[in-house]
Amino acid sequence: MEVWKRNLVILWIGSFITSASYSMVIPFLPLFMLQIGVKENIAMWSGLLFSASFLAGAIATPYWGSLADKYGRKPMIIRAGFVLFFVYTLTAFVTNPYELLALRITQGLLSGYIPGAIALIGTNTPETKVGYALAMISTATSSGGIMGPLLGGGIAKLFDNRVAFASGGIMVFFSTLLVVFWVKEEKFIPTKERSSVFGAWKIAATNRPFLLVLVLTLLTSLSVMTIEPVLPLYIVELGGTVKNASLLAGIVFSLVGIASILFAPRWGKMADKIGFRTILIVGLLGGGLGNLAQIPFHEIWGFSIVRFIYGAFFCAVFPALNGLVVRSTPSEFRGRAFGLNQTANQLGNMLGPLVGGAIGAVYTVHSVFWATGILLLATMGLAYWSKAKTTAIQTTAG
Repeated sequence: MEVWKRNLVILWIGSFITSASYSMVIPFLPLFMLQIGVKENIAMWSGLLFSASFLAGAIATPYWGSLADKYGRKPMIIRAGFVLFFVYTLTAFVTNPYELLALRITQGLLSGYIPGAIALIGTNTPETKVGYALAMISTATSSGGIMGPLLGGGIAKLFDNRVAFASGGIMVFFSTLLVVFWVKEEKFIPTKERSSVFGAWKIAATNRPFLLVLVLTLLTSLSVMTIEPVLPLYIVELGGTVKNASLLAGIVFSLVGIASILFAPRWGKMADKIGFRTILIVGLLGGGLGNLAQIPFHEIWGFSIVRFIYGAFFCAVFPALNGLVVRSTPSEFRGRAFGLNQTANQLGNMLGPLVGGAIGAVYTVHSVFWATGILLLATMGLAYWSKAKTTAIQTTAG
């Protein structure tokens, strides 16, 4: 088997397991707080536990990206994998919310498995296969996100949440060993520049196409995450009862991931032929219209069908953004580039729920769908404008 194909297989498995272990642990933290005796301010603690990791990750990922360009992406993947192993395993032994918060901050500061995997794939894959490879990694994270809650919930029901958390850690440990022994980073030229976050931003500031990708990533993440605080509540409203809605919510959430597994590889192959920016524009258009199309449906099955169609288009977006990172940066800067891109993603993940929660509190749930759809269409407009402007400049230069 060719090296890039073996790398893709191993990192697909690792990304799947990392995504699954994350969703085995994180969705159950509010319930776990009840288990360890937290009876007051659970909503506040839940918000802190989620946002603290995003903020820490936004701060730290450019630094790890700098080290990746200096020492290699494979060592950074291994480092992040062992960190996740320790964090998830130690989570099984916490006794109070302060320890949980400390572990979440540690996770944000020190992890970065999937960004590292994306950077290695983007650098060590033949140019004509980059879109396909990045799309396959996207299917790994999507399918892991679907399986994680099922595994975590099943293990928690048979044993308890502590065993589920420790199981997630052990899974990541073995997936990291696969990287140690089987992944080979061939196309690596160490940067001679000193590793610093400020230096990475300084270099990025001189690369206008890459800066645009960062803006598009931030806006896309923010747009999608605006709907997260209210979507479960809306599904409860459609489902009639909380008991029924719990099952329905699981089905609805999984539909987008299933659509990604089915359609992302196809978008990736198309991106290799017609370009990442064109695929990005199509994905954002489908994502924006898909969110707006969900508004008229007031029964769960029609809503679910539209969510699936939305997922079939939107799954093209993040692989396309990752592809644009590859296309707009030199290989010796790519670790830092993906670190900065992850920072933009984390900031969007952190700000989106705040925006969506505020809109939902002041107006109606449907207003959040409007906001998400319009934001995605505006992001598409920016991507289209930048594509048209680039084409005009190239035509003038020619």
